[in-house]
Amino acid sequence: MPTMTYLQAISDAMREEMRADERVFLMGEDIGTFGGAFKVTDGFIDEFGPKRVMDTPLAESAIIGCAIGSAVEGLRPIAEMQFSDFVSCGFDQLVNVAGKTYYRMGLSVNITVRLPSGGGFSGGPYHSQNPEAWFMHAPGLKIVAPSTAEDAKGLLISAVRDPNPVLFMEHKHLYRRVKGDVPTGSYETPFTARIAREGTDLTVIAYGAMVHTALEATADLDGSVEVLDLRSLVPLDEEAILKSVRKTSKVVIVDEANQMCAAGAQVAAIIAERAFEDLDGPVVRVATPDVPIPFSPTLEQSVLPQVDDVREACRELLEY
Repeated sequence: MPTMTYLQAISDAMREEMRADERVFLMGEDIGTFGGAFKVTDGFIDEFGPKRVMDTPLAESAIIGCAIGSAVEGLRPIAEMQFSDFVSCGFDQLVNVAGKTYYRMGLSVNITVRLPSGGGFSGGPYHSQNPEAWFMHAPGLKIVAPSTAEDAKGLLISAVRDPNPVLFMEHKHLYRRVKGDVPTGSYETPFTARIAREGTDLTVIAYGAMVHTALEATADLDGSVEVLDLRSLVPLDEEAILKSVRKTSKVVIVDEANQMCAAGAQVAAIIAERAFEDLDGPVVRVATPDVPIPFSPTLEQSVLPQVDDVREACRELLEY
């Protein structure tokens, strides 16, 4: 089993699907000759040609709109937003067209939208957002957010094969920092949560880059801390959440997105509604305040959840 970076696993998933299915093609800004802003599609145009690796204008609405039309005609486009922040320019196409076409007309919109998201690299307010909560409110869209290389490949393959529009939140900070064993060939990862580490005294719930923050923050704490990696935000694995919380009776939710109405807020609401009597302490949230992400590395670190923030929240809850 080869070792791959998170970025290589995403590339491998797309190659697997493009080699196996001629309906799969790529669309995005600078993804062809240049190989993508992060080199995820480096070399793809040489193997698959410009008809399947399409450099597009700087027009996210057009990219998503063309992807929708292609999917309705039976193709399987993978559309890249160069940064997830730019998807706001294609918001109407995603929310009002892609998400509602099956409901209105019974037509499958089999598109995958890759969204390089998240901070941690001093990208500033226009290149560091986690916009998943925008789309969690929109019916008809699925949203996944892998934290490991193995899941990055498996979830992307599952997304490409899913008949529904899927938003694939790939965290930029993990591209070359996270490595792991990745199975060769094709495999699908289900849109369910996974236990990143077993524990009995407290549950930390996270997704994306925050899974690694949670694992590091709780590695040396007194007590057994379970880390639950959501992996999928829509559908949300409510049973896995409740099972873990009922086992440990204490929960810390870590969310890099702005805290107002974020994924962590929905998780907290589910726990409060369905597992309140199982809790031995308050539901604690560690999230980004509702401010733009700063350029300054020092200011960015003060805004985004850090290892020490998560460790302190867990320590206080364990002592509650």
